[in-house]
Amino acid sequence: MTSPIDFQRSPSEGLAFTAAKEQLPELTDELIFLQDVAGRYLSFHWQQVSHCYVVPERVVGSHLSEVFSPVDLTAYLKRLQRVLSCRVAEHFCCYFRIAEQMLLFDLVMSPVLVPQRSPTTVVVAGQLMLASTDAAAPGLEEKMPLGDVLSSDFPAISLSSDRYQKLLTQIASNIRRTLDLPTIWQQTVQGLGKALGASRCLVCPYERPHEQRTPKVKVVAEYCQEAFPSMLDLEFWVADHPVLAAAIASLKPIVVQGGSDLQGLDTNFQQQSTLVVATCYLDQPNGLIVLHQCDRARVWTEAELELMQEMADQVGTAIAHASLFTESNTLTADLQRANGSLRQKHRELEDARRQAEEASRLKSEFLANTSHELRTPLNGMIGFLKLILDGMADDPAEQYEFIKEAYGSALHLLEIITDVLDIAKIEAGTLQIELNPVNLSELLDDVKRFAHSQMHHKKLSFEIQKPPTDDEIILFGDYLRLKQVMFNLVGNAIKFTHEGGVTISIEVIKKKVSFQNQELPGMVKVRVADTGIGVSLDKQDRLFQSFSQIDGSRTRQYGGTGLGLAISQKLVEAMGGDVRFYSMGEGLGSTVTFTALLYQEPVMITS
Repeated sequence: MTSPIDFQRSPSEGLAFTAAKEQLPELTDELIFLQDVAGRYLSFHWQQVSHCYVVPERVVGSHLSEVFSPVDLTAYLKRLQRVLSCRVAEHFCCYFRIAEQMLLFDLVMSPVLVPQRSPTTVVVAGQLMLASTDAAAPGLEEKMPLGDVLSSDFPAISLSSDRYQKLLTQIASNIRRTLDLPTIWQQTVQGLGKALGASRCLVCPYERPHEQRTPKVKVVAEYCQEAFPSMLDLEFWVADHPVLAAAIASLKPIVVQGGSDLQGLDTNFQQQSTLVVATCYLDQPNGLIVLHQCDRARVWTEAELELMQEMADQVGTAIAHASLFTESNTLTADLQRANGSLRQKHRELEDARRQAEEASRLKSEFLANTSHELRTPLNGMIGFLKLILDGMADDPAEQYEFIKEAYGSALHLLEIITDVLDIAKIEAGTLQIELNPVNLSELLDDVKRFAHSQMHHKKLSFEIQKPPTDDEIILFGDYLRLKQVMFNLVGNAIKFTHEGGVTISIEVIKKKVSFQNQELPGMVKVRVADTGIGVSLDKQDRLFQSFSQIDGSRTRQYGGTGLGLAISQKLVEAMGGDVRFYSMGEGLGSTVTFTALLYQEPVMITS
């Protein structure tokens, strides 16, 4: 056995050389050497030199083209430069020429990494796979492409058993650690791409098409060396690429030499050799693994094809298990969402049931109160008319008073019946609103006449505050409905106020609004403020609910159906405005505001 010969090795290079020798498996014709960036041999060791192919003393110190030379010198130097620049080891097969001998080696080239500086040395290790003479292999002296070996009579390259099993076990172990599909895909391309020294490794999921649809695959994970363009996220119709269709149909590795048919329409992805194998589970394809060699033509050895076949089976099983796990999680999530939806529906039904029961209770209470409200004026009418019919009036003046009281009771009864009919129309959606110009001053005069006697009787103050204008303020609404709203709001303010007074204030808001396909110049905000009993904050949300009363006993105390605010809100909204209620609490008074559309913009008086 010839000992290794060192030639100007630095300490770090010597350590790398020794470590690489120790890691080589015990095989025949093991080869290891160090080279610098120019390809000069710094150290050389061949475990078995019985064939006398080369004398180590002649190799050390020589350059690539002198004694022990690659057939394709340019490609070899490019690889050496790439390994040093990328700092990533590459596995490859290469022909070397020694005199008249052609030797085919299976090699791994690795950079010698030195702390705090770029690598300038590589260690190359491997084994002799094939030996021949130039006569036995015509044409090899002309940079023979490795792809041509497929059609020759040379024996195939084979990896060592230990290395093959270690590689298979490592990659399989990585993909078995997870049930996450993207992780499995990425572990597969990274493991295979780096281990086999491929320029590019792709994974494409595959689903068997339903009916007669043409299947389509997409690149979902990729290992790609920096020197070559990426194919990530590209999509391919299987029918347009025979190599894909053949791999899916045969479930065996398919090798294509030269330009593959997996190229874009406008971009050349540079592949010179392509290996495609379909992953499968229970003999059903579920994905594709594609390896590209772009820097050279490549011999895919029997061991590599066997490795790819076994890896395809391993990856196919992992994909199937991960898919089942994902589907299980999806079904679980769907069931959880369905259960959550059912629980939400159940809560909504419970809320609807409680609301229905509350509405039924409120309507029953409303009917009881309304019945009482209807009987009170009706009994007054009947009583006074009975007195007149029985001749109980002593003189015409007293008879007039009886008739006047009966008339007042009749008006009150009509008001109650009108409220009931209005809320019925609103609930049925048959309320009619006619919009026309309305003079605000006339409306306020009617309100003043309506409130005068009541305010005088209760000794309350009453004030109307209007903005200064040079002309009348003209509203756009239904006069009778606006008057009904004002009567309701002012009537409530007077009813629930025992001392102090009621103030009506008017504010013009100049902001163009659109209503029923008409553009109007603005709105008027009307405020009705009182110093009455007020409403607690927690009960104010019930004020505008139909048939809802803050306090049934208080309603009986003050009288009325409790429909005033609900009816007013619906009427104002039908005329393009809105109603708001404000109170700081019981005993602190209240303010009700509503807005009405302006028919024309008034001329304001400015100070």
